Amino acid sequence: MPVHKQTFVCLATTVFLALLGVAAAAQPPAGMHVSLRDAMLNEKAFPTVVDGMRHLKVEVLELNLNRDFEVQALDSREKVFLKTDDDARAFGKRANELGITIGSVLTACDFSAGDMASNSAWIARAIEIADLLGATSVRIDAAMKKEKELDFGKRVEIFSEGLSAALKATSNSKVTLGIENHGFQGNNLAFLLNVYMTVGSDRLGSTLDTGNFYWRGYPLSEVYGILRVLAPHTKHTHVKNINYPEDKREITREAGWEYGTYCCPLDEGDISIAKVVQILAAAGYQGDVCIEDESVEKCKTTEERVAQLERDVACVKAAIDALKK
Repeated sequence: MPVHKQTFVCLATTVFLALLGVAAAAQPPAGMHVSLRDAMLNEKAFPTVVDGMRHLKVEVLELNLNRDFEVQALDSREKVFLKTDDDARAFGKRANELGITIGSVLTACDFSAGDMASNSAWIARAIEIADLLGATSVRIDAAMKKEKELDFGKRVEIFSEGLSAALKATSNSKVTLGIENHGFQGNNLAFLLNVYMTVGSDRLGSTLDTGNFYWRGYPLSEVYGILRVLAPHTKHTHVKNINYPEDKREITREAGWEYGTYCCPLDEGDISIAKVVQILAAAGYQGDVCIEDESVEKCKTTEERVAQLERDVACVKAAIDALKK
């Protein structure tokens, strides 16, 4: 059987790097796959991140990168700084040794505060670090402290300017930027679509959060409609769920209404994870389905938390497996 050209190039590159004593960064698996936010694997559930990944049988991780370049170590509860290329390469090498793929990097940046140039440079550097780690996407938050002070057009302009500069500075990279529908502004479909159109880059799209539009107050059936609109723009995902009383599901609610009370495990919520995965697949999405179940904070014991995460992983895997039937 002939060897596919791309496969041959990848193998040749790996061998070349091995001869130089350099570990090639692991790439996320092809097709839709389960991943986990590192925040889900904190000390309340597992001794270390790698312990959690192994227990849950998940190989792909979303890594939170703070503004000071701090990340969570994978095999201890220490903090690690990725301030240089060598720092990032060493972290990626350690992840490979532990059998973990860094699929995405989570960042936040308020473009309405501070200096535009430094904000754009920070996002550009996050993209470079993601590249060094072998990640395919960087999550960016849409929240702005001044979002209620600025009109719609100005907010789109500011956010688009910052992201355009970061993408231009990393023009040789294939790493994508996914704007999460997070907070009040981020859950405004018009805002997201206008930013995509203004920036005009194939590398910019959505970190599609399955629960946040529902959190924002949209009726359940409308949430699915919004997800269909954004699915073709999706670069990365966050998966959570909410189980509202039946009489609250198809009405418009106040943003964040009783979220702490009704956020729930993925298999208990009003939003069908299987339906969301089908929507993504129909749009051609081939990436991570990243678990961000914030309701685990309601678990009273380590055992309860671990059991709930096991259910979450099983729920997402079942939804992905159903696509093959």
